[in-house]
Amino acid sequence: MTDQNDDYVYDEASGEWLPASEVASAKAKASEVRDASGNLLVDGDSVTLIKDLKVKGAGQTLKQGTVIKSIRLTENPEEIDCRHDAIKGLVLRTEFVRKR
Repeated sequence: MTDQNDDYVYDEASGEWLPASEVASAKAKASEVRDASGNLLVDGDSVTLIKDLKVKGAGQTLKQGTVIKSIRLTENPEEIDCRHDAIKGLVLRTEFVRKR
C-alpha cells in the first residue's frame, strides 16, 4: 500500500500521475553529463580533446590531446562550457572530450 502523503506530479509525456520521487530521480539521471568514453563529468573537471577541432569564428584549430581545465556544465547535457588561453567563450560537445 502506498503512503497517502506522497506528492504526485503529472507527467505530460506519458499522461500519468507519478510519485514526485520517481520524477526527480528520472530528471537527475537525464541530466548526467558523460564524455565520449562514458565517464561522468562534473563542474571543475579537466578534459582532453580526442580529435582535432576547428573553432568557428576564431580561425584556429585545437589539436587532439589539448587539455582543457575547469569545465562548467551547461543546461544541455551534450555541451560543456570551458576556457582556453586563446579562445574566450568556448563551448565543446561532450562527444569530443575524454575525462582526464
